[in-house]
Amino acid sequence: MISYEPLFRTMAAKGITSYRLMKLGFPRSTYYAMKHGENISSHTVNQLCRILQCNVSDIMEYIDDEKQ
Repeated sequence: MISYEPLFRTMAAKGITSYRLMKLGFPRSTYYAMKHGENISSHTVNQLCRILQCNVSDIMEYIDDEKQ
């Protein structure tokens, strides 16, 4: 499964709140979808990388379901 936990760590490290992210043009509905582990598009990943000036690995990671 894909986890967006790296996004929340990256935001904390950069001092960016969800409110600030939304003020920078990131949709609130997409942010909440990610908080609940829902799928996002590659466009969304690109948008986050641009806004946060980070890499894809700073936004999401793969976790093997079989190991849990």
